[in-house]
Amino acid sequence: MRANAETMRDTRTAADAPAPRDGGRVKVLFPLPLYKAYDYLAETSAGLAPGVWVRARFGPNRLVGVVWPAREDEEPAVEPAKLKPIEAALDAPPLAPAVMDFVDWVAAYTMFPRGSVLRLVMRSGDALAPPEGLVGYRPAGARPARMTPQREAVLAAAEGGVLSARALAAKAGASESVVRALAAAGALAPEPIDPDPPFPAPDPDRPGKALSPEQQAAARRLIDLIAREKPRPVLLDGVTGAGKTEVYLEAVAAALRAAPDAQALVMLPEIALTLPFLKRIAERFGAEPAAWHSDLGAAQRRRVWRRVLDGSARLVVGARSALFLPYRNLRLIVVDEEHEAAYKQEDGVIYQARDMAVARGALGRFPVVLASATPSLETVVNVDQGRYEMARLEARYGGARLPDIALVDMRREPPEPGRWLSPPLAQGVDEALAAGGQALLFLNRRGYAPLTICRRCGSRMKAPDSDTWLVEHRFENRLVCHHTGFSMPKPEACPVCNAVGALVACGPGVERVAEEAAERWPQARRAVLSSDAAGPAQIRAILDAMRDGEIDILIATQLVAKGHHFPNLVFVGVVDADMGLAGGDLRAAERTYQLLSQVAGRAGRAERPGRALLQSFSPDAPVLQALASGDRDLFLAAEAESRRLTGSPPYGRFAAILLRSRNEALLKEAAERHRAAVPRADGAEVWGPAPAPIYRLRGETRMRFLVKTRRDIDIQAYVRTWLKRARLPGAVRRVVDIDPYTFL
Repeated sequence: MRANAETMRDTRTAADAPAPRDGGRVKVLFPLPLYKAYDYLAETSAGLAPGVWVRARFGPNRLVGVVWPAREDEEPAVEPAKLKPIEAALDAPPLAPAVMDFVDWVAAYTMFPRGSVLRLVMRSGDALAPPEGLVGYRPAGARPARMTPQREAVLAAAEGGVLSARALAAKAGASESVVRALAAAGALAPEPIDPDPPFPAPDPDRPGKALSPEQQAAARRLIDLIAREKPRPVLLDGVTGAGKTEVYLEAVAAALRAAPDAQALVMLPEIALTLPFLKRIAERFGAEPAAWHSDLGAAQRRRVWRRVLDGSARLVVGARSALFLPYRNLRLIVVDEEHEAAYKQEDGVIYQARDMAVARGALGRFPVVLASATPSLETVVNVDQGRYEMARLEARYGGARLPDIALVDMRREPPEPGRWLSPPLAQGVDEALAAGGQALLFLNRRGYAPLTICRRCGSRMKAPDSDTWLVEHRFENRLVCHHTGFSMPKPEACPVCNAVGALVACGPGVERVAEEAAERWPQARRAVLSSDAAGPAQIRAILDAMRDGEIDILIATQLVAKGHHFPNLVFVGVVDADMGLAGGDLRAAERTYQLLSQVAGRAGRAERPGRALLQSFSPDAPVLQALASGDRDLFLAAEAESRRLTGSPPYGRFAAILLRSRNEALLKEAAERHRAAVPRADGAEVWGPAPAPIYRLRGETRMRFLVKTRRDIDIQAYVRTWLKRARLPGAVRRVVDIDPYTFL
């Protein structure tokens, strides 16, 4: 992704936009799949500058949209007599010019409609107007003739500010009827209240945790780099357990200190990380940050959205979608665990949040900090080529040592028949438990087994209208598709040949490893951590129990790999280190290194040393040898050279085109039309059409193309020229993915 100041093509910004033309004519963009803003008439152009929220008719509906800057490349103006009027300008802070510029840039880069990107900004829906009719109560100065302990408690609680009847009753430990009786007696006065109170202001001068000399040096470098007039993105590269969070929080403090209205965003890849991180933020800055993630209720989302828009939410912590909140004055973005694939949005508007964060910083001329112990190859190459700066932490905090990592050759030391843990790995768990420590068994495969097959007829259980295998979940006795969400009870008989008891599980999932752990270590306290087994609250409870030493053996998927601190964890066993190397994925080796390094890095993070064993049938694979030797930089250099020789990202560019339809004949016809329409261009080639690896999904058949170009070619322009030549039947849908990460 070429999101840096030197490559920004869009030079006309919202701040530079002219005043509305033709008197009261303005352009309005709606949060719909629209590629352009539409002309409307206002009674007066005053007050309808770009960014103002308005209500107007679009087709048969009344919709809320945004007055949008006029762009040079738009169509000629429509005759005034044909224009619809704007019905109302809404009483809300306008959308900041930087947000509108970002919407335009993301739409151009991803090749999605501009209105679809605006929908990411407006996703809260009714957030512009809070619910009406909410009433709170404050002391009126009078006291009722008859006082009771409950009434005394309510009046005392009311001194703290205007609260609703429910909140006041809860604070006083009384019933709401007591509150209403005091209001009827004139002791409490009703007052309208805003249901979305502003977030308390963070205190950047509040002392943080004591930093080591290396952390202090890294923090000073970060602060110096982000204070430059034209700051570049900065990689904060630190080994697992080095204390990167405390370092970049010093950069957050510096950004908040620089201006009274400055806002900062810290992005995290997973909700499981968000909740404990909020406590760290509150401890560091003495104030609750604004949290933004998928587990929030509608009222919480409305509050965050409104307070980000008016600027009172100065510090936001959130998942990738937090990047599109309507910030008034965003001055710093931190992308924690920047290498994580979770930053890639695969549905709706397809984007890579890390790359879009870099673009947001370049457009807004503010710094972006990318933090990771295993940075992505794209980021490392950008550092090597001088596009990004770097600050480094080479030692764990507090004198803790990195774990020793060794390989188990499964060809020489296989598990016992019917088991999945080799003798060396089982011995590692034994030693950890005997020493009073904890053990982690890692397998990045949910459920009990990845495949259910009939041993009589050989048929494999698949999801309806899909080529996806059903995964057995033995704890629930169900077969589940992890792609479509389909779920069914496990049948007694094979649905193809009707053989009873012939369906068998093939291969291990975490539930099967947990079953073996229960047999081997029946006295140990065990838990399974998987996104299938629990929701966010349960996941957090398991992680807290592991941190507090209440679990002896944790059997987990990749949820455990993301920044968690387990002080008593001394042994990590990776059940299948080869798993991520299959499938021909461009980033397979890189992702394997990142995931396994992060998992192994959970061990030995406190005063007790740790070690990790990786089971493999291919222990000579370069990525596994790099893990065992601890030579990350040598691995990345070899990976970079391999990509450079093939012209693959980050040295070249990819775009994926997916065609899908329920009509297979029309799909193949459309694919052939696309193949015939491929334009010839030096430095560009198109591969395909080819059936997608999962050819049938949810009743649709799917064909794929892959565009590969040199880095200096405008791949969006090439794809746009191509797709204009290829007629698309109405029954066939087309999805463009710039910089694809998966090819399913």
